[in-house]
This record gives sequence, structure tokens and C-alpha cells, in this order.
Amino acid sequence: MRRAGSILFAVLVCALGAGVPSAVADNASPAAATVADGVSIGPVPVGGLTADQATLAVIQAYTAPLTLTVGSKSIRVPATRFHVIAPVAAAVQQALTAPAGTTIRMRAAVDTAKLSAWVASFAQQVDKAPIEPRLFVKGATPVITKPTPGLAVKTFPTTILVRNELWNGTRDPVAVPTRVIQPKVTKPAEIGPVIVIRRGLNRLSLYQGTKLVRTFPVATGQAIYPTPLGDWHIVVMWKNPTWYPPTQDAWAKGLKPVPPGPNNPLGTRWMGLDAPGVGIHGTDEPASIGYSASHGCVRMQVPDAEWLFDHVQVGTPVFIVAS
Repeated sequence: MRRAGSILFAVLVCALGAGVPSAVADNASPAAATVADGVSIGPVPVGGLTADQATLAVIQAYTAPLTLTVGSKSIRVPATRFHVIAPVAAAVQQALTAPAGTTIRMRAAVDTAKLSAWVASFAQQVDKAPIEPRLFVKGATPVITKPTPGLAVKTFPTTILVRNELWNGTRDPVAVPTRVIQPKVTKPAEIGPVIVIRRGLNRLSLYQGTKLVRTFPVATGQAIYPTPLGDWHIVVMWKNPTWYPPTQDAWAKGLKPVPPGPNNPLGTRWMGLDAPGVGIHGTDEPASIGYSASHGCVRMQVPDAEWLFDHVQVGTPVFIVAS
């Protein structure tokens, strides 16, 4: 209680000066006036108290810390953070002459800018972003972690609730209003298609989330041009692609582009990965399927590649595992 406390205790001094008569002759002091029974200032009962006792009781009530609850957690916050100023002296003077059972209304002033800034800062500490499900492969099977909802403080109603406690001198625990933020994906099937390629077995499996949809025989890279292991994604999809020789590779030296048609090395579909130069595609060499025969790409029978093309999209995750 720094600035606010000093102001309020200054009020106490004024109240004492106004409420206690001067000493009379012969050094005799009359009994201090007391507040009638049942009188309260705001929520503070002051009946039977002297002016200085009533002032102190009101100051303690209006500067008491607040308790905020979020779920099972409780946080105590000093009221002095918000520069609370209450007209205590005037309220005590009114109480001294009020009939028994009177409630004297008193509302403190609050620095709303400080209050709003504090609630915003409090929200940043409490807010939790939702945790989206994480997709990975265990062995050769997709696994999806459980999503977790997030939490966000409703700052405007929280500000109003805290302000009212400060205004009125009440100190009921403030249940902080929050809203739940759902993850974008809440069910495994919503992950969409997932491709797992088992390089050692020359098998490609399509999953919908974690549910197996279909498995195909494929050709993967030769030992000298291995299909890269890792977590990849489809980044480009072409129908009836033109094949362009990879000029950086010695094996393609002197070869020319091949337009769409039956002799195209890519068949009729190309699903390029973010692994440089690697994609899933049809082939004009169907006899190579089931072997490690490509230059790093994943070959499929043309009808299989066309079917797969229709069941995936750009962004589909592709996991290439050893076996």
C-alpha cells in the first residue's frame, strides 16, 4: 500500500481530527463518539466503533488484497496495484450521525488504465494455446497424439468483476471468466491421408489418419541412389507430366525431356516431395515394381499412381522408413 495507502491514511488523520473534540478545561476529555449499532460503510460494519476505529476498519477492507481463481488455482493480488482511493473521511463523518442499521454507500475510485493493463498482463500469463495432435510413425504405423484444448481469459468481464470488488470494498473471490479454445483437429481421421513407404519391403501404404486404407507394391531407389528416409510432404501434383532429365546426375547426361505419353518415365501422375528431386509417380517400367530399381523416386503401377493421386493432396505427409 504505497501511494493509495498514504492517501487513505492521510484521510484517517483528517477523520480523527474532525471526529474527536478538543480537550476541555481541567484536562478532562469527554468519551469519544461512537457509531450507532448496525451501521455499515459499504460492506464494513462500523457500529459501536469510534471515528478512528471505523476509519481504520474501512481502510483495511478497501485495501485488502483480491483473490482470483482460475480453475483450481488461486492468485492473490494487492489492491494497491490499482491506485484505489476511497472517500473514507466523509463516510465516517456520515456514519457518526447515522441512525442505527444504516448502510452508508461508498465507492472507491480505481485507476482503470492500471487495472486494464494488469488484466491484459494476467491473461498473457494464464492463457494457454491449444495443443494440436502430433503425427509420427512408430515402427511403420502412423501414431497421433491426443489434442489438448487451450484456455483464454475473457479480459473485459474479468476487468469488470475486479473493478467492482475494488469499487465496493468487497473481497469475494473472483472466478475469472475463461473460454475454451478447441484444437483445429480433434479426431485422428481429421488428420487426413498419410503415406508410409517401407523402403526395405518396397511397399507404400495409404492411411486415413491411423486407419489403413490400401497398400501398394512400389519400386524404390537403388543402393547407389537410395530413396531418402525421413518425414516429408507432397508439395506438387501434376497430371500427365513432362519428364525432365536431372542434369546434375551423371546417369541422365545426354537424355532429353519426354512429353506426356506411354513412354514417359513418370507415367501419368507425379506427386513431388519436399525431398529434392524425389517424388511418387507412375512408370513406363512396370517390371521394376517390387525392387530397388529407381534413381531415388518411388515408382508405382500407372493405375495405382492414378488412384493414389485422387486420394491425396498437396501437404499430405509422407513417411519413408527403412523397413
